[in-house]
Amino acid sequence: MSALSFASSAPGSWRDRARHRAWLSEQANILFDQFDPAALNPRGGFFDLDADGAPLSGNAVRPIHTTARAVHCYVIGSLLGRPGSDRMVDHGMRYLWHHHRDDRHGGYMWSLDDDGPRDATKQGYGHAFVLLAASSAMLVGHPLADAMLADVTEILETRFWEDAHGAIAEEFERDWTPMRGYRGQNSNMHLTEALMAAFEATGERFYLDKAIRIADLLINRRARECGFRVAEHFDESWTVDRGYKAVNEMFRPSGTTPGHWLEWARLVLQLWVLDGKRQAWMPEAAEALFRQSVELGWDPAAGGFFYTLGWDDKPAFRFKPWWPLAEAAGAAAFLVEHRPSKFHETWYRRIWNTVADHYIDRAAGGWFEELDEALRPSHSLFAGKADIYHSLQACLIPLYPAGGSLTRMIGAQA
Repeated sequence: MSALSFASSAPGSWRDRARHRAWLSEQANILFDQFDPAALNPRGGFFDLDADGAPLSGNAVRPIHTTARAVHCYVIGSLLGRPGSDRMVDHGMRYLWHHHRDDRHGGYMWSLDDDGPRDATKQGYGHAFVLLAASSAMLVGHPLADAMLADVTEILETRFWEDAHGAIAEEFERDWTPMRGYRGQNSNMHLTEALMAAFEATGERFYLDKAIRIADLLINRRARECGFRVAEHFDESWTVDRGYKAVNEMFRPSGTTPGHWLEWARLVLQLWVLDGKRQAWMPEAAEALFRQSVELGWDPAAGGFFYTLGWDDKPAFRFKPWWPLAEAAGAAAFLVEHRPSKFHETWYRRIWNTVADHYIDRAAGGWFEELDEALRPSHSLFAGKADIYHSLQACLIPLYPAGGSLTRMIGAQA
């Protein structure tokens, strides 16, 4: 039977079913249990975990996004009333402020080990997640949150932001010498997420205005020009670079990445709501991005999303990481609420059925980080367990109104 042959047509939305909601909540708790306290590195930051949920052997390097995303996730835990979450938030915030922050040159260094900086470059992707961590930590009153938010906001404004284009530059040397020739959508996508969180935490409109400008550039213009395929790679004038050959397939994969189309589908709808539903192009774009991702990126034979496609829309990297499924669940939840249709509900159910059947690791806990084309666990790109950022939000987003970020929605119902 094809993976597309059947999806329940029972009336109503699964999001409204008590048992479905209880199942999602249970899966979120399993994820929290998986990483707390196993991922807490007593020397600072957080461990990556191996396939059995233990600290990954030789895992001395701590990239900034791992720590910042842990802060965000455990703020969610704190808002939910999960004991132990405040300890995890504090551990991450102190490591970001006292170690990743560069007292000499300003900004935040990409990765550290026990001896200090491993990679001291200043990357837009990392600074986006520092902004998210600080914005989230403000919601639980962490004592470093205000200073960190002010600091990273200034760095983003004075070093990264390119007002002529309405987006950020990608990367600098430690002393802010520019690394020329490349602009990327991934860092700007995550900055859009963080800017919305900062707007919600502070009420400062300029954060939201920047998020709108990024979305307009990358989705309303560039993705629309590409038939709502989200281009990953650009030159300094933000012209699409279709011939880009990746050096790092994890953060800058070649070709196109359907998981990012799904991520943008949710973020654009969230932005639309936060801006008072004033931008008519946003819901249209969200629907188009979702439809393209499931029509082009989904494997109709085995199920799951291929990691990347070529510009001919054929699968390039055919393995199937966990995070596109997680982002698909969040996007479908937002679409079911704001653009209800049988199509969106059917895909919402199909996505969760695929997660339950293939991605949840019932032996070791958590989710498998990567499956091969036939949906068997593999490790061609990712080494062990993923951090919980994508999968945790996938489980929790459907439990709350699609009216803003997850932290804001949880806080509103506290």
